[in-house]
Amino acid sequence: MAEATIFGFPISIFFIVINEFCERFSYYGMRAVLVLYFKYFLKWDDDFATTIYHAFVALCYLTPILGAIVADSWLGKFKTIVYLSVVYAVGQVILAVSAVHDITDADRDGEPDDMTVHIALSMVGLLLIALGTGGIKPCVAAFGGDQFQEDQEKQRGTFFSIFYLSINAGSLLSTIITPLLRAQECGIHTQRECYPLAFGVPAALMVVALIVFIVGSGMYTKSAPQGNIMVKFCKCVEFAISNRFRHYGSAYPKREHWMDWAEEKYDKLLIAQVKMVLKVLFLYIPLPMFWALFDQQGSRWTLQATTMDGDFGFMTIQPDQMQTVNPILILVLVPIVESAIYPLIAKCNLNFTPLKRMTVGMMFAALAFVAAALVQLQIDETLPTFPKGTESQVKFINMIEGQTINVTAGSHNFPLSPLEASPDYLAFTEPFNVSVDAGAPQAQDLTDGSRNTIVIFKDGAEVWYRMFSDITSKPEKGANSIRFLNGWTSMLNVTVGDDSFGDALINNMSFYVDVPQGESRFTIMDPSGNKCVYIQNLRFGSSYTIIIPPTFAFGANCTESLRPIMDMTPNSIHMALQIPQYFLMTVGEVVFSVTGLEFAYSQAPSNMKAVLQAGWLLTVAVGNIIVLIVAEAATLEDQWAEYILFSSLLVLVCFIFSIMAYFYTYIDPAKIEAQFAQPNFDERKRVSLDKRDVQQLYMNQRRGSGDKGAETKM
Repeated sequence: MAEATIFGFPISIFFIVINEFCERFSYYGMRAVLVLYFKYFLKWDDDFATTIYHAFVALCYLTPILGAIVADSWLGKFKTIVYLSVVYAVGQVILAVSAVHDITDADRDGEPDDMTVHIALSMVGLLLIALGTGGIKPCVAAFGGDQFQEDQEKQRGTFFSIFYLSINAGSLLSTIITPLLRAQECGIHTQRECYPLAFGVPAALMVVALIVFIVGSGMYTKSAPQGNIMVKFCKCVEFAISNRFRHYGSAYPKREHWMDWAEEKYDKLLIAQVKMVLKVLFLYIPLPMFWALFDQQGSRWTLQATTMDGDFGFMTIQPDQMQTVNPILILVLVPIVESAIYPLIAKCNLNFTPLKRMTVGMMFAALAFVAAALVQLQIDETLPTFPKGTESQVKFINMIEGQTINVTAGSHNFPLSPLEASPDYLAFTEPFNVSVDAGAPQAQDLTDGSRNTIVIFKDGAEVWYRMFSDITSKPEKGANSIRFLNGWTSMLNVTVGDDSFGDALINNMSFYVDVPQGESRFTIMDPSGNKCVYIQNLRFGSSYTIIIPPTFAFGANCTESLRPIMDMTPNSIHMALQIPQYFLMTVGEVVFSVTGLEFAYSQAPSNMKAVLQAGWLLTVAVGNIIVLIVAEAATLEDQWAEYILFSSLLVLVCFIFSIMAYFYTYIDPAKIEAQFAQPNFDERKRVSLDKRDVQQLYMNQRRGSGDKGAETKM
């Protein structure tokens, strides 16, 4: 055992804390931008991106069981952490490489030519990450606890507090930093959003975590594998079930509990311990529904933020940065709830037992999704009405200089001023005729589900029309889709930063270019090299057609004749409206997650706390599986309806859980285990607790646990 100490703490634990900070930074940083990577780089739709995201998270919470078995049965905690950290780091590196678009971008247009390569690398990387992060999860905290001697209980408790603080600190910093890295532009041949950097920095932090952990190797106390209690637990349960089926029928007397059928092979103490664990695991059955809602902060809520306004005045928030609200609120709310709210409830003589707290936590999560649905309804009201089915839409622009015209389009008739557009898109379900000033009609046939702009030109006495396709969805990532209509007498080239709109031919439209929020400088240049710089302040999610009229002329006042036409209004619902739903969800997390871990710790036998921890992590995995099933199976067209569906399901589960909690009898595992050491002990007379004694027992055991339940980011 390492004897060198600092302030009474073994030096080795500082390596472990730094390792955990770097690893959690790596995991949460990568996860913060993952769903946007799926949607905008791999080009998956919202539902499929959500499905894969939650499948990955579910796998991350299934593999801890494997990690615990490997560590306790074969390799020991130290070797398990080292070996799986290598797997973890390799996975992060592969994921970062998968985001380099240039590796398959042979034509250098900024888009990968073979998306299969990127998808394959991404899936391999995520699989290795899930194996690594899940495998080391049950080992690191326990390995840190192993570094203390029996007379260092106070220092061990302080270590766990520092350890879990490092988890939340890593989570908070990474969810602030990696979205900023993603928003940068990078590339070998062409510039685009820098997902390689957003994944590369977490990969580097994971390498640092591994190196730091290995550096402290000579100082660690390394316990040899002693057999996995989880394996023993499973074998005991399996034997009880199989033995019961072998002795089925009236010829065999019934036993008080089905686990008593294991008495032929296992001692009564172990069976009693298994019974205690099974009681808690039975209560875990409804819990995955909470995690199904909670983990959508990184998927559905992040996608919701992409349709909102992130301008906070003093700073601009990226959609994936809104996830930082959760760890910030965690750091604020945990001390308030622990030191003020719970003591106040206790002074009011309210029997606020752990299971009641968890029920309240689930209700807060359900309310958070109601709040998300209300925000989504407001967002939907501001979104354009896009064509569906056989419907198509069209608007008109008058490029006839100095002449107001009367346009007839089907049954619609309206005046149109020069260099102006019709106020809104008109909807058609079949071909129609268009004419100007009662002139000869011209038939127009639109593609089903399309949006179009018909530009009206005049050459001498002849009026003619040209149709251009418009975008049929909100610009992605809160960007602004801009294009230029060239009505000038020469071909023009327009650029913004490193992006080109292509050559805008005479009386023709340029390409669309997605331009980020803020002040944008557009450079218009003719073949002779004359330049005009047009500046426009853009918000989030708008679309403009900027008209370059026939009267355009290069010079000091060249921009005065340019006419921006708004095709799609900017996002008008502010991201700040997401804060209430994050607040409600975080309150639910504090009351549910922290209490749940503490409750499990207080009700678990001394040698089976890891089994309940594994069961707790399993509920997180199942919750994410529920999301991916709903995302794929639900046929709801409106996102707000899906939010209400999840909220309703959690309320139903909450009701079921409250009934289960009502009939749960709290126990003192230490007393029960001690009674088995007494001679002639009758197991049927074991001690259980009246509900009035629960609060005191719970607080006493909690103080003795080193506050292990304080971890909210796992």
